[in-house]
Amino acid sequence: MFRLKLVPDNTKIPFVSVRYWAVGFSLAVVIAAVVMIFVKGFNFGIDFKGGTVIEIQTQQPADLTNLRTRLNALNVGEIQLQRFGDDRDVLIRVGTPKGDISDNAGEKVVQKVKTELGNEVTYRRIESVGPQVSGELIKAATTAVLVSVFAMFAYIWFRFEWQFGLGAVVAIVHDVMATILVFSVFQLEFNLTTIAALLTIVGYSMNDTVVVYDRMRENLRKYKKMDLGELIDLSLNETLSRTLMTSTTTLLALLSLFIFGGEVIRSFTFAMIFGILIGTYSSIYVAAPVLMAIGITREWGTGQLTRAKANPGN
Repeated sequence: MFRLKLVPDNTKIPFVSVRYWAVGFSLAVVIAAVVMIFVKGFNFGIDFKGGTVIEIQTQQPADLTNLRTRLNALNVGEIQLQRFGDDRDVLIRVGTPKGDISDNAGEKVVQKVKTELGNEVTYRRIESVGPQVSGELIKAATTAVLVSVFAMFAYIWFRFEWQFGLGAVVAIVHDVMATILVFSVFQLEFNLTTIAALLTIVGYSMNDTVVVYDRMRENLRKYKKMDLGELIDLSLNETLSRTLMTSTTTLLALLSLFIFGGEVIRSFTFAMIFGILIGTYSSIYVAAPVLMAIGITREWGTGQLTRAKANPGN
């Protein structure tokens, strides 16, 4: 029987030997993300800045110039038109009209657009978010991400040790910041589906890290005199096949959604694809170096707690 193997058996890749380069790269990513947040910001969707999205389909290939001229004449706010799918599909984005902070501002915009376009087009999707609601969504989204990170730290601390919890949280923060950097640099739309993707990335990255940490804990008990760096390399190589197979199968499904899923979920699937890649990287090159730096307990529950460091003979 043929068996697909992405990773050969008994690999001996020296992951730990390049940890300084990996840490330097990861620090650069986090710093760049912080800088870009303040310098370039995000391309917020209507979920976070308020406004209206109307997805229409024209009977003939859409004339964006004509549509833009007609809609701008309505004076309903900033108009953005985007073609997606085939030539007849158009996404209309309308910002919240200046001076109108009422919650029904979006309904007024939709009514004016429908009056102008009438039955010439088919209305496939309409979403409106008021400015007050968008502000609440920003706070709720930020709180959700922070709470999830704290909950993961508490879980790992309870299951392993605080050193493992710290390593896992550092890896999660790295993954979130790297994803944020990509969205800021390329000005991809940042909306509620992106937040959902970030929370999913947090869970996926944690799951991958827990698998690696669990093998490390087993090997710490099994090889009591092995150098910590060698032990981490051994653990990473032993779990490498599982890590890559899980990532590959997940990516295949996400790529299908990205290509065929349509414009509505594209930002979600892109964030997930990038998050899976960066999450796999961080499980190896971020979570492990943290343990190398702070040291970990060699045994549990014996009353003989020996601190394992990255020095020969421990």
